Amino acid sequence: MPSLRSRRPFGGFSQAEYETLAEFRYHLARFLRRRKDAARAEGLQPQQYELLLAVSGLPKEKQPTIKEIAAQLCLEHHTVVELADRLEKQGLLVRRSSPLDKRVALLQVTRSGQGVLGRIVGFSFAQLRDEAPLLITSLRRILKRPTGS
Repeated sequence: MPSLRSRRPFGGFSQAEYETLAEFRYHLARFLRRRKDAARAEGLQPQQYELLLAVSGLPKEKQPTIKEIAAQLCLEHHTVVELADRLEKQGLLVRRSSPLDKRVALLQVTRSGQGVLGRIVGFSFAQLRDEAPLLITSLRRILKRPTGS
């Protein structure tokens, strides 16, 4: 008789597979939670930090428009507009007209915004160096799962 751990209860997945996925989710959520805490420590809401990161980390071939940043963050257009408004009021972001189409606003992180973002990113990389082994181990367990099962 198969043990409880080896049985495939729901959808054909074993208890061990559920545990593996739950473990990965935990480590990822913990990492993301610390990002949010770091953003708040800098006086930003987590989504504001994510917007600054998306603008700064956008590949050069893409334009930092509201539409593009909304796609990057998986947010609605109006939500990104509101976040950009707040960041502008804080002096962390500016909008400028696109030289190609004056109707299109391009987002740019200010020097102050770069300072705030740099501190959070520095913390993020330090934390990743510490926590990456746990994330990688969890992810490897997931990737070892045979496809199609």
